[in-house]
Amino acid sequence: MTETTTEVKRLREDTASLRQQLFSAGKRNEALSKTLRTARDELNRIKEEARRLTEPPNNWGTLIALGESGLSADVIVGGRRMRVAVGPEVEPAHLRAGADVLLSEGLVIIGTGSFAPVGSVVNVREFVDDTRILVGAPGDDEQVFILGEDLVDSGLRVGDAVVVDTRTHYALQVVEKPEVSSLLLEEVPDITYSDIGGLADQIGQIKDAVELPFEHPQLYTEHGLKPPKGILLYGPPGCGKTLIAKAVANSLADRTGAGQSRKTYFLNIKGPELLDKYVGETERQLRLIFARAREKASAGFPVVVFFDEMESLFRTRGTGKSSDVETTIVPQLLTEIDGVEQLDNVIVIGASNREDLIDPAILRPGRLDVKIRIERPDADAARDIFEKYLTAELPLHASVQTGHETPAEGVSALISFCVDRMYALSPENEFVEVTYADGAKEVLHFADFASGAMIHNIVDRAKKSAIKSLLETGERGLQPKHFEEAIAEEFSEHEDLPNTTNPDEWARISGRKGERVTHLRMMHLDTTRGAPAVPLEKDIAEVYPNSDLV
Repeated sequence: MTETTTEVKRLREDTASLRQQLFSAGKRNEALSKTLRTARDELNRIKEEARRLTEPPNNWGTLIALGESGLSADVIVGGRRMRVAVGPEVEPAHLRAGADVLLSEGLVIIGTGSFAPVGSVVNVREFVDDTRILVGAPGDDEQVFILGEDLVDSGLRVGDAVVVDTRTHYALQVVEKPEVSSLLLEEVPDITYSDIGGLADQIGQIKDAVELPFEHPQLYTEHGLKPPKGILLYGPPGCGKTLIAKAVANSLADRTGAGQSRKTYFLNIKGPELLDKYVGETERQLRLIFARAREKASAGFPVVVFFDEMESLFRTRGTGKSSDVETTIVPQLLTEIDGVEQLDNVIVIGASNREDLIDPAILRPGRLDVKIRIERPDADAARDIFEKYLTAELPLHASVQTGHETPAEGVSALISFCVDRMYALSPENEFVEVTYADGAKEVLHFADFASGAMIHNIVDRAKKSAIKSLLETGERGLQPKHFEEAIAEEFSEHEDLPNTTNPDEWARISGRKGERVTHLRMMHLDTTRGAPAVPLEKDIAEVYPNSDLV
């Protein structure tokens, strides 16, 4: 019995030992397997690296066309056009004309790339057909390029700038250039007729000429009447010509729809910006402007093409002193306005303070049909303009309301004081003595050269003076003395502005038409020039009898 127990115990110990040895062998086997796997992976990596380093180089080419079966394609490699096979791993649907493709050593397409990100930039001059365009840059020969697949349905237009690959003759993408972005259509201006003061008669003429055809097109058709193609706003500078043009665009937008359908395009063309040193470039940009206008007008939206400083571009032919660009620019505009192509839903508005320099062919009926003179404001018009900038909502000094029941009445009295001060035919307001060619003389006052811009500037000066008074003395609000000082400063700044070396030219720019001016004499002496005029205490006392300002 004792021997049996001992044998069992020995067998148990041997089993435990064998188990321990088996566990250790399993651990060693697992470590060895891991080492073998690592070695195999490293060997595969080395083999792949060796294969990659020893394989022949691949070529990049540009796809020209895909074969009908999709198993072959035409590519350009190194300037040579070849027909190559398409590898089975490449989907024919991923191959796009003009894009890069990867070629194996045997010149088989094994991969696809994107369009070239760089290239030459040229302008589209015209479309040869649906897939080809005629392009060219100033001074360069014209060339025909093929549209890449991304451009076929992109809405490409004449005048757009595109990136082209000169090796493959493919147009790849559209780019925005400053030249084109400067001609982009602006949103509807936020200027309305109510923002313009002193031009009620002129605004009425504008409404009759522009808005009636859009409000009642059936009546115009019934009477066989066509809407005017163009309007000329002429007159002295600073009197609201540009404001009226913006208000026209805003008013047309209100009448064509509301919400998202409310849209009118306004092209603000500044004459000098179109001038280019290359022959034909200015004419090309004019064509581009009217092409854009026709494009938007064809969708039913009114388009206002506004030429500011019109005389700078469209001078009378033959009057150029240093060049003869007007001999080609003027005919280009005439062709666009009443040429073969229709100009429906497009209103051309020109603004100029030297309408005598504009070519007569542009001003004849049928082109710029309506001509509206924007006069300098008289006393009543000046009051209307003051009311646009000087309102009861502004911070007013207590003295302004002295003797008046409401702030509005005080502001009205303050405006009356400013208008009387500006338009008084007093020695303080004498500006210049004009001598005409027939020997006659005339004394002109500052009021003869007033403008809406001048009145706006006077109000701004008074507001700035009120702010300075508040900071220096703590006295808040606009006072009559602020406007008195502003008017005096505004007048004094104009004393040195007349061009005495060429008085007739100065008179025409200033809006003084008629007899030729031969001489100008400033009415203020050198000792008083630049000094503010003496405040009219009598006038202030009449408007504000109980004020402590007198």
